[in-house]
Amino acid sequence: MVQFGKLKLSGFKSFVDTTELYIDPGMTGIVGPNGCGKSNLVEALRWVMGENSPKRMRGGGMEDVIFAGSANRPGRNVAEVALSLDNSDRTAPAHFNEYAEIEVSRRIERGEGSNYRVNGKEVRARDVQLLFADSATGAHSTALVSQGRIGALINAKPTERRALLEEAAGITGLHSRRHEAELRLKAAETNLERLDDIVATLESQLQGLKKQARQASRYRNLARHIRRHEALLLHLQGLKARRAKAAAESQLAEAERKVGALMETTASAATDQAEAAGALPELRQAEAAASAALQRLLAERTALEQEEARVSAAREQAGHRLAQIEGDQQRAQTLSDDAAAAQSRLAAERQGLEEAIAGEADQRGAAQERAQAARTQLTATEDALSAQASELAAEEARGSAVERRAEELAGRIRKLRGQLETVEQERAALGGQAQDREALAAAEQAVSEAERLLATRKAEAESASAALA
Repeated sequence: MVQFGKLKLSGFKSFVDTTELYIDPGMTGIVGPNGCGKSNLVEALRWVMGENSPKRMRGGGMEDVIFAGSANRPGRNVAEVALSLDNSDRTAPAHFNEYAEIEVSRRIERGEGSNYRVNGKEVRARDVQLLFADSATGAHSTALVSQGRIGALINAKPTERRALLEEAAGITGLHSRRHEAELRLKAAETNLERLDDIVATLESQLQGLKKQARQASRYRNLARHIRRHEALLLHLQGLKARRAKAAAESQLAEAERKVGALMETTASAATDQAEAAGALPELRQAEAAASAALQRLLAERTALEQEEARVSAAREQAGHRLAQIEGDQQRAQTLSDDAAAAQSRLAAERQGLEEAIAGEADQRGAAQERAQAARTQLTATEDALSAQASELAAEEARGSAVERRAEELAGRIRKLRGQLETVEQERAALGGQAQDREALAAAEQAVSEAERLLATRKAEAESASAALA
């Protein structure tokens, strides 16, 4: 059985500095007041032998075993505990039995977890636990007696006492290995069950693969037949393509012959086009001259149309004036008739008065009164005749304006005739193109219409003059 030789602590709980505890043969005791760290040494032994429960280490987490710091010293990030074992009698497990001294160490770092080393070589936690189990000790061994542990052993159940006896007999490691072997057997049974399921699945897949293999064989046979028929089809298509190629070559030769003929025709057409292009400037110049003449004629036609509109307006005005003159003539005639009737009546009255004066002297006063009334009426009639004479003078002035307008129109017609002669000369110079002929015909029609309108205005002026007379 291996013996504990030395316990070394660094950064573990209250042991911030490196501390070594030698365990010599015989009895080694630690004496001190409460809170000096005696229990921390026992927990260090448990921890280095594989304790994984933070509660058994009086902490909330495994990192609580690292020195957290104090008022005078900062905390540490690493804690390490090393336990030296004396193996001079070679009672350790076979894979550790080659060393006369075995050093088991456990190191923990914040945020990284802990690891185990045996003589500097990293090992599993299970290997360390088996090492101490074979030595009849360990983290949960009854050899580590704490407070209340004696009463718990006395009141323990038969199964718990059996574990104590097995540990005293030194077969705890065997039970641990048996437990591990049972776990492995259960895992093997589970794997066998899974293998049975996998085999059943593979058999079903095998049936499907056999079916697929038959389908693949059938597919290969069909593919071979398809390739053979495709080759035959391609051969037939090749023969057809050769025949089409021969026909296309013959068509190409015919097309080339036609292209040659068309090229000759194109060359001849190009020659004709060049000749036509040489004659084109003269034609364009003649067209420009004709276009200029046409624009002049269009401008003159527009002026004639405007003049015609003005003449129509003057004609309407003259018509209105003639109607007014006729009305005035009728009123003058009526006034003249009334005046003649009044004169005849006055003459009759005068004769009657003269007869009455000759015969009746007493009626002279009444006759004088009637004569005075006749004179008043004659004066009114003469005023009306004066007004009518004024209106006749205004009408004569309007007639004079109409005659002046007629003379202006006659001058305009003479000017248009001169322009017409000029246009006819230009038409003779241009060779009588169809568009110029149409413009000239329109101009001649406008001139004839102006002449007709002038004749009408002259007739109206003469009628107005006769009416005035």
